[in-house]
Amino acid sequence: MEDRTSIQHFLDYLKYERRFSEHTAKCYGADLTQFSEFLLNASESSHVDTDSISQSGHHGDSATAVAIAVKPKIDELLLSAGTDVVRAYLAFLNEKQYSKATIARKLATLRSFYKFLVKRNQLTSNPVVAVRTPKQDKKLPRFLDYEEVKKLLDTPSLDNWLGARDRAIMETLYSTGIRVSELVALNMDDIDFMGEVVHVRGKGKKERIAPIGSSALQVIQHYMEYRNKRAQNNINFDSKVLFVNKHGRRLSTRSVRRKMDKYLKMAGLDPAISPHTLRHSFATHMLNNGADLRSVQELLGHQSLSTTQIYTHLTTTKLKDVYENAHPRSGDNSEHQETNDY
Repeated sequence: MEDRTSIQHFLDYLKYERRFSEHTAKCYGADLTQFSEFLLNASESSHVDTDSISQSGHHGDSATAVAIAVKPKIDELLLSAGTDVVRAYLAFLNEKQYSKATIARKLATLRSFYKFLVKRNQLTSNPVVAVRTPKQDKKLPRFLDYEEVKKLLDTPSLDNWLGARDRAIMETLYSTGIRVSELVALNMDDIDFMGEVVHVRGKGKKERIAPIGSSALQVIQHYMEYRNKRAQNNINFDSKVLFVNKHGRRLSTRSVRRKMDKYLKMAGLDPAISPHTLRHSFATHMLNNGADLRSVQELLGHQSLSTTQIYTHLTTTKLKDVYENAHPRSGDNSEHQETNDY
């Protein structure tokens, strides 16, 4: 692949100035690599008029001139791409049957990339500004009702250290609404038992304080007693980490998912439920109990209020279901026809 210095500078900007995670930066890089390959393939397949090349200042061997024109550096292709090229790329993605959500994400990557180039005075205008984001199919996040949450949380045994740890993990996820990545990053001193809050390191290195319930703190304290006893007999134990694996090292997000799958099966709940479902459940239950949207936004660590607003659709849907159950339609039951008229 050709030199991609502008992409490299952009990824450095994301990692070192914007404080994006390595994983997020890689995702941006993959999107830009795909767009670069599209540009390169398009330039190689285009017809080149050698006469126009010579007239424009390319002298000497015509074959060399054609090669230069057909296969320029990726940086040059990226800087010369216009709005029509971006639209052609979206059409290409659509033909390849990418989902609307994926296309929207790739377009957002391009929008951020070209905004960066404009900011650095490498371009005078952003070619993506005039391109409309594909309309998304709204997919409401799954959440558990109170009974399902209780059933899940009650499944791990508190009589052994692994069960106590797994119960503490799920209690923390539901009580705080934090992400799984934020949960596994917690250290021992991030739990403030007196203040009943958790110090959370979120996306983009942003930090926030999340309140945590007393019942969750009790379970965490119970797990810590087991954890500290094991630490005494293991010199390789990481003393600062809160949630550890059997070797005393920091637990991974994948491990949390595997543990949750185990307890979902034991509880007889839908196996499609994920640890992130507890975050959705937390937000939905907060709104159902009267919390305002701004407060929930802060608790979840959302940068934009529009991200949090998806939960208002969940609560509205729930209210409609309750209303429909309490007010059967006319004709469903003759006993209700008279009272339904007012």
